Amino acid sequence: MTQALSGIGGLAHIGIRVHDMERSAAFYAHLGFRFVAGPIGPEPVAILSHPSGVEINLILNAPAQAETNVLMDGPEKPAGITHFALLCTDLETAIEELRAAGLVPSAGPVDFGGQARGLFLRDPDRNVVELHQRR
Repeated sequence: MTQALSGIGGLAHIGIRVHDMERSAAFYAHLGFRFVAGPIGPEPVAILSHPSGVEINLILNAPAQAETNVLMDGPEKPAGITHFALLCTDLETAIEELRAAGLVPSAGPVDFGGQARGLFLRDPDRNVVELHQRR
């Protein structure tokens, strides 16, 4: 068995490549993220923070709005991160709030063997976000 690397204390942030900062920041604002800073750095990054402690870095270097998600939408399934999941305490209320905001889920709710339920959304660049409610 391999020994774990010492000093890892948690998840620092999730990097998401996007085309349009304002459009993406508006989408993630519906999920409770607020703009912190940016764009900063050599690959321009905008930082968004959620009250839960989750941080997203919007990497602003996609040349165009994505029409498909290379990891999710094609017949071949290459290795890579397909989505990230945000814990949600009340999926039914979240669904109502999303619909009121004009956001349409891409899949779900999905039952995960009675252990959890998930609802999937696509951001403006077709990146997948799951709202995940544990039972």
